[in-house]
Amino acid sequence: MLKMACRSAQIVLLALAAAAHVQAQTPTPAPAPAASELKQQDEPKPVPQVDVKGPAPAPVAPKGTLVIIGGGLRGENEPVWERIVELAGGKGARIAVFGSASASPERAARLDAQRLSFYGADAFVVPVAVRLKGTDYRAAANDPVLAAQVSSAAGAYFVGGDQARITEALRNPDGSNTLMLNALWEMYRRGGVIAGTSAGAAVMSKTMFYNVSSVLSTLKRGVADGMELAPGLGFIGDDVFVDQHLLVRGRFARMLPAMMAKGYKMGLGIDENTCMIIHPTRDVEVLGYKGALMIDLNNATQAPGDFNLSNARLSYLDNGDRFNLTTHKFTPSPDKVSGKFDAANPYYKGPLFTADVLGHTTIVDLMTKLADSDQPDAIGIAFGSPRDLQADLGFEFRLSRVAESVGYASSVADAYSVYNIRLDIRPIKIQQPFYQYK
Repeated sequence: MLKMACRSAQIVLLALAAAAHVQAQTPTPAPAPAASELKQQDEPKPVPQVDVKGPAPAPVAPKGTLVIIGGGLRGENEPVWERIVELAGGKGARIAVFGSASASPERAARLDAQRLSFYGADAFVVPVAVRLKGTDYRAAANDPVLAAQVSSAAGAYFVGGDQARITEALRNPDGSNTLMLNALWEMYRRGGVIAGTSAGAAVMSKTMFYNVSSVLSTLKRGVADGMELAPGLGFIGDDVFVDQHLLVRGRFARMLPAMMAKGYKMGLGIDENTCMIIHPTRDVEVLGYKGALMIDLNNATQAPGDFNLSNARLSYLDNGDRFNLTTHKFTPSPDKVSGKFDAANPYYKGPLFTADVLGHTTIVDLMTKLADSDQPDAIGIAFGSPRDLQADLGFEFRLSRVAESVGYASSVADAYSVYNIRLDIRPIKIQQPFYQYK
């Protein structure tokens, strides 16, 4: 308890010092910054390189680990920060920090390098960023000295911002890999750790979201390469699609048309202040404040017309849970093993319905209630403003229990895990006007 209190006091004092430093705008580096995540910037996006011509990763499976963070990572989230350092080798591990995604890359990289150093790493900033003033990012990305520093490091960390800036900085204009991107792959294959938050998480899959106006728009109008989608860096492999800020923004729904369009069968969406650790064994471990949503489309089908989907599977992995991408085996955290829901004694009684299935954590709340209810299914709907394009088009999300559905409750916290819930989506007509004054 004394150690934790001291650590908390240190973080608060360092955060106050950092805030004073930024206000005074002195050149002296600030100590560990306040616990806040850099927000994505609504600024013009660079044109994505749709035709990726870089060399394919080596056929040998990487020996390294990925830490995929859903954004909003707080400075006091000790388990996640310390785990990154531990996976890189522990105290003194050299970790390269990339501010490439940020509109203020120098400051963003410096702050997160300070955070990692505070938790024991020997972190250093890599000056490769589209928005880094006074530098030629293309020359820096192909600087053999900088590339060698990253290749010999034990880990790399990507800050949040705009994922298109990362791919622009790390690929040549013809789509081939820069020396820096090759160095990252060499470090990862050798056994290093690659971590990223928000935009830094989005680049982990081979395909990433690029310029999406809203979740509902992807259901209504679909997705296309060079518009809503662009190539990522593909560290997680060709078979898994990744998204971030997932539950707080209802983004699970936009993963579905993207996965169907690109042929992905498995998707992993991670929520804020939480990470997924992808081990070399293909074990996915969840760590942090909330959890991750796993989407399985192996048996899913579509029909022509407006977006529809049948027989998808959703699973919610909470802190401490594991899932193996090869065997598809779920393992609940130790505190949930004895808390399996009893179908003969459900907690929730009566119909389950929500009119805002894309709301903050709504999908997980509905899945949890269904897994511990006397109902065979639960229904949520999604629709937009009467002033939107296609205002009369909405969608029904029907969750159903199947033989493999199971839920667990923690014995030490108000936390739950729910695996293998069926999802079917159908387009519905929203009557206009949707409501009338009395």
